[in-house]
Amino acid sequence: MSTDLRVIDAGTIKRLAPPAKLIGWMREAMQLVSARDVELPLRRGMALPDGAGAIGMMPGYVGGDIAAAGVKLVSLVPPDRRKGSSHLGLMILYDADGLVPKAILCGSTVTAIRTAAVTAVATDALARADARSLLILGAGEQAEAHVHALRLVRPFDDIRIWARRPEQAEALAEKMGVKVAGDLSSAVRIADVICTTTAAKEPVLFGTNVKSGSHVNLVGSSSADAREVDDELVVKSRFVVDYRPSTLDQAGEFLHAINAGVIDENHIVGEIGEVLFGKIAARQSAADITVYKSLGVAAQDIVTAHNVFALALAEDAGISAHI
Repeated sequence: MSTDLRVIDAGTIKRLAPPAKLIGWMREAMQLVSARDVELPLRRGMALPDGAGAIGMMPGYVGGDIAAAGVKLVSLVPPDRRKGSSHLGLMILYDADGLVPKAILCGSTVTAIRTAAVTAVATDALARADARSLLILGAGEQAEAHVHALRLVRPFDDIRIWARRPEQAEALAEKMGVKVAGDLSSAVRIADVICTTTAAKEPVLFGTNVKSGSHVNLVGSSSADAREVDDELVVKSRFVVDYRPSTLDQAGEFLHAINAGVIDENHIVGEIGEVLFGKIAARQSAADITVYKSLGVAAQDIVTAHNVFALALAEDAGISAHI
């Protein structure tokens, strides 16, 4: 049996799924996750010898009006070995009726844009309405995508970029028309919203510097052995997650604090979908520090791929292949 496939490249995905549209899609995706109208096996991967990188697989199914399945295959490599994005790969979309493959999309693009859109959803739900100062830690693909997306949910008048390599921060800041954060501790102390999008294995953000009332998005780390923030910030925050099972398996910041004996599993306030449903209060006071831990789930990729595929089909975009 043969099937028709549509191959959708990075440029077409970005054109069909601008941040404003994606934010709405990701709001729906996270509500479906918390309603458990999904099947989301935990992400698993295979490490290559000699630290050459890893190959990961994220399968899943989304119900509701989406009714689609998908698998994202990604490769993750150290910065000195990269040939393009940090998350190269493919997103394969299946029709749930018969599990017929319908589309292949650029996996790195899907990952970059949906991650930033979900962060925007979480920031809109958790950050104070008067938040005006944004600090991005990291200067890569995710940092740029986050600036675009977060500008849509708060009218930031002060946006700063920090990176371990100042020249990278300067290049991105110039491209985006924002500022460079010279001294990280000083920048953290004045920031209303902070996003960590780094490849750090050890903390680059410390709770002692984070001011009351701020909101923090933890985006860069996605394994149990990596953490971008210290235990103090985890302890003092209202800790919200994308998907509880993956947090308890893969969230390095949370697991480190558990192993240190300073919190237990009940420190998770809830999932972002529960906040969106109104089941969990975003804040109990204006002084609360809120944290959103983003690990990424297949539902986000599937909803993105499903909607992009529908739009591509309607205008005959992408490349049609018969296999």
